[in-house]
Amino acid sequence: MLGLAGYDTDYQWEVWERPYVIGLSVVSEGFALLALGLVRPWGEVVPGWVPKLHGRRIPVPAVVIPSALGAALIMMLCAYGVLNQIFGFVEPLNETGEGFPTSGPAAWALWTTYAPLLAWGPLLAILTVAYHRRRRADDAPAAIRPEAG
Repeated sequence: MLGLAGYDTDYQWEVWERPYVIGLSVVSEGFALLALGLVRPWGEVVPGWVPKLHGRRIPVPAVVIPSALGAALIMMLCAYGVLNQIFGFVEPLNETGEGFPTSGPAAWALWTTYAPLLAWGPLLAILTVAYHRRRRADDAPAAIRPEAG
């Protein structure tokens, strides 16, 4: 792929693999951008460019539940990936017996590029809790006020 020593550069891509990798990248980027809604105003009120819904407040559970489930899923996947790398739960998929590079520049590139992803789940969980607290604090005065009429 990158031509790094210790990694199979003669890999033959299946027909479905390239679109899968591109699709996975687009979906991952979309979810990462949705996480910005936890800290931006458009995560609390529907933006003005959305027809028929603009200006409406977004219900807190509609944001907190998917975000919390996503954070939990990301942390479980990362834990599985790390534990699988350490204990080898799943047999390597290629014919050489090596699923990933284990030494040299290729292993260094693998770990330095994927290691920051381990922070995504915990950081998303922190953002979710902060969003929930902020929105509940914003909604509290409206709940305390007596009914007008």
